[in-house]
Amino acid sequence: MKKALVIIALSVFAVSCNKTAEVKEVKTAYVDTSVLMKEYTEAKDLEAKYKAQAEEKGRQLQAEISRFKQDAANFQSQAQANGQAWAQQRGAELQKREQQLGYAQQALAQQLQQESGVEMDSLVSGVKKFIKEYGKKNGYSYIYGTGDAATVLYAEDKYDITKTIIKELNDKYKAEPKTDAKPAAKEGEEAKK
Repeated sequence: MKKALVIIALSVFAVSCNKTAEVKEVKTAYVDTSVLMKEYTEAKDLEAKYKAQAEEKGRQLQAEISRFKQDAANFQSQAQANGQAWAQQRGAELQKREQQLGYAQQALAQQLQQESGVEMDSLVSGVKKFIKEYGKKNGYSYIYGTGDAATVLYAEDKYDITKTIIKELNDKYKAEPKTDAKPAAKEGEEAKK
């Protein structure tokens, strides 16, 4: 009787082991986010836009700084000729001007950083949404990010879909109508008028 029970138990066990469990394949991939942001056309355009704005606004500020330096050089040569009272008054004016120029430089850098930050956040949000939709459409269970903010310590190259994502994002970006009709260089020219 015991032998029969052991044989039945082994038979059930053998039959259950022979059944292949239905295992869904987990499809994974990763995107190198640092490469993505370097090669994505919209990110390049955004960077170029703010670089041009920084150069244009920086030129205006640089002209004021050059005038200040010239005034400071003239002050040193005139200080002995015009006396100590004049030198103190003029020196205080130059210090105040130097401080104002420093504040203007900081304000310009902060303004450009804030404006570009808002647009960059929007761009990153759009890229994340695109990757999520891409993953769903192509049957991925997981798409990891690598690069500056690495969430994957190792991945085989065959799972790298960075180039595919860049190509599709660039194609999508090229197909979208541009909301900003005027290039950054023309904006600076119009501001002068």
